[in-house]
Amino acid sequence: MSNNQNNNFSKGTDIAVIILYLVMVAIGVLCIFMVEYNPSLNWSNSFLTAKTNYSKQIYFACFCAFIGIFILLMDSKVFTALANILYGGGILLMLATFVLGKNINGSKSWIPIAGGFNLQPAELCKIFTALVLAKFISNPSTDFTKIKSYIIAGVMIGLPAVLSIMQHELGLALVYSAFIFAMYREGLPPVILVALLSFAILVIATLLIEPFLLSTILTVIAGLFILNLIKRFRRNRNTILIIISIWAICFGTIRYAVPYIFNNVLECYQSTRIFSMMGKEYDCSKNVKSANKTGSKKGGKKPDDYNVKQSKIAIGSGGFWGRGFLKGTQTRGKYVPEQHTDFIFTSLGEAFGFVGTFIFLGLYLFFLFRLIRIAERQRSTFSRVYAYSVVGIFFFHIAVNISMTIGLFPVVGIPLPLISYGGSSLLTFTVLIFILLRLDADRQMVLR
Repeated sequence: MSNNQNNNFSKGTDIAVIILYLVMVAIGVLCIFMVEYNPSLNWSNSFLTAKTNYSKQIYFACFCAFIGIFILLMDSKVFTALANILYGGGILLMLATFVLGKNINGSKSWIPIAGGFNLQPAELCKIFTALVLAKFISNPSTDFTKIKSYIIAGVMIGLPAVLSIMQHELGLALVYSAFIFAMYREGLPPVILVALLSFAILVIATLLIEPFLLSTILTVIAGLFILNLIKRFRRNRNTILIIISIWAICFGTIRYAVPYIFNNVLECYQSTRIFSMMGKEYDCSKNVKSANKTGSKKGGKKPDDYNVKQSKIAIGSGGFWGRGFLKGTQTRGKYVPEQHTDFIFTSLGEAFGFVGTFIFLGLYLFFLFRLIRIAERQRSTFSRVYAYSVVGIFFFHIAVNISMTIGLFPVVGIPLPLISYGGSSLLTFTVLIFILLRLDADRQMVLR
């Protein structure tokens, strides 16, 4: 490495992001410690034994710090050169989980490695997808104004998402939709975003309203539009055909697509979680994947309702100022399931109340704005696309995880970035951040 490169590294690295990263990781260890603290144990020794989750998280953090420093010392061109290879390797790792995978909480998406630790390829594949998408869009031969480019980019994003669903990781599959942030920044037409949002609204409406009634309402609306057009513009056939096409798509979604997704694509427990959030009860006898596994005809709401209910109680019990450090009755009493992973936010809410969570979310917000600022100052398309991919991933994780813990989103198993327990999760977010910092340090370069 030349002296010029060393100078660029020392001058260009965004120290504010590194400080925020360290603060977040420290908060994560603190939260895990709060929910697992046992007064009968010598807590100082327990941090060094690697027998508790908070001690393991410290070891994970030390390993991630080493990886982060290693990334900062790398040449930025490595990421563009290896993007395709890393993506292909990530897909192969995800495929390997079907053979070598270990079943944890109903998800066969973990590969056991040495020392009793497990690797989740679906987490790491988010990094590789961000890199390969950035390389594809920044390629001089790519015209991102044409539908062909959108399809190719969609396949790149969709392949690991589909594999995640097959591994029963619905939450991780949904995270891949966050790449739309980067695609929109690079010229994805707003009409596509409107279409995707409309589809999501239609799916929600299908769950809330009886399909027959909803179909009837849409048919009446479409009919009124067509009658109005015939009356005013007798020759406007193209507009009439567009309305009929939209109606046909909506009708097909309501009557066929939505039932097929819930009954044939998703597992019973996944469909149950979504229906539960809408105040509905899902009939598992309709689910092709789970009907033969479960003897019951109904997918009970109790497990998911219990999780969210206990989470709300824990957060609500914190009040305005919080119960105080190690004084939470709900989280210390282990009433909240998965409180060291997916529901880690409850420990903050109960211990530090509204004030503490407000400050915590303020740190996240500042962190996201800092990442957006980094993204906007990139001269290279590759770096900008990658940066917005990182922003999208972090925003999606934060928004969905916190919404999940307060009952505004179905329980889909998404960790809170840098806070939730887990080596694969912490490693993924660390690599995402430090690759971005490395690219930002060399922002005067034009990478392809």
